[in-house]
Amino acid sequence: MSKLMIKASEVAEIMEVSERTGYSIIKQLNSELESKGFLIRPGRIPRKYFFERTGLEPTSEPEDDKR
Repeated sequence: MSKLMIKASEVAEIMEVSERTGYSIIKQLNSELESKGFLIRPGRIPRKYFFERTGLEPTSEPEDDKR
């Protein structure tokens, strides 16, 4: 099962920003969720919500060619 929550380091890698900026993005998104009545976990964001709000598509790690 894939992880349901992602951390700032993964946000930073996906968006090609610093980890500090990753934390800022998570803080903003968590604020949105909290205002909608959702429980949040500081420093993490639901993977599904992150990709929905950023408009990015989740990708899996590329696999080696299997012949």
